[in-house]
Amino acid sequence: MKIDFRPITLNDKEVITSYTLPSDYRNCDFSFANMCSWRFLYDSEFAIVEGFLTIRFRIEDKSRYAYMMPVGRGDLQQMIALLEEDASRHGHPLLLLGITPDAQKELEAALPGEFRYIPERDYFDYIYLREDLVNLTGKRYQAKRNHINKFKKSYPYMYMPITPELVPECLELECKWYKANLTEEDQEELSFERRSITYALKHFNELGLTGGAICQNHQIIAFSFGMPINHNTFGVHIEKADTRFEGIYALINQEFAAHLPEQYIYINREEDLGIPGLRKAKLSYYPYALLEKNAAVKKTTVHHEPAETQRTNQDLMAEML
Repeated sequence: MKIDFRPITLNDKEVITSYTLPSDYRNCDFSFANMCSWRFLYDSEFAIVEGFLTIRFRIEDKSRYAYMMPVGRGDLQQMIALLEEDASRHGHPLLLLGITPDAQKELEAALPGEFRYIPERDYFDYIYLREDLVNLTGKRYQAKRNHINKFKKSYPYMYMPITPELVPECLELECKWYKANLTEEDQEELSFERRSITYALKHFNELGLTGGAICQNHQIIAFSFGMPINHNTFGVHIEKADTRFEGIYALINQEFAAHLPEQYIYINREEDLGIPGLRKAKLSYYPYALLEKNAAVKKTTVHHEPAETQRTNQDLMAEML
């Protein structure tokens, strides 16, 4: 059976979220907004097969496919076999990315010992309790409270939900942030992020995004947006601010969390991508959990080589990563 993958578009929100929102997967990869706004970079596609949502995307300069953990109810062993056939047709072993401990447990129950798991620390998601980000209680958050209080004493402000009318101002702030932070070293990464942000803001309602902004003296000086990842976890995808205002990042973080519906017990603030400053900032909010994400490669032996030179997917994976 050949899987009929097709590109992810705005029109696919309802069918994709009908699988992701009821699930227990909390990783940011399952946000529909992320799938859609980053599709230009990964050529992300999806299919509904045998009761599962399955997603594939291109990596390594689009030279090969990787897959996400299938989401749904059905025969997982059969679903993995179909993905393995699809990968094989494109000349590669099956590679699943973003495999969290709960997904790994499901894979092992269905196919014990058939995958090798390689942790990718730079892509671990930072999961926080919503109440921690809102209340900032205790000594460990004293510095955050101080920053926020200093801002409030210095500047009158208003928190506003992002609406289509505010999008041009948010784009203007993002443009200023981009120019202020652009370096030759990270030009490509920031350009990719800018393209994703622009797409998301211009399709805000269609993507199902929720956002908030800090307005000071009739000007947007910070904004943040995201969407639910599942039934109890909200993903914060973007946070931008004018750093000339001391404490502004701490303020938008707290205000945005405070304005989210209380059903979202957990807030996923995504990965640090191995960037030292970003890692330090995310750790400074004392995450409830670092959500481990692994690359999982299917163990199959290449049979046509002599026994003494046979290479398994473990060898191939070591070369790929």
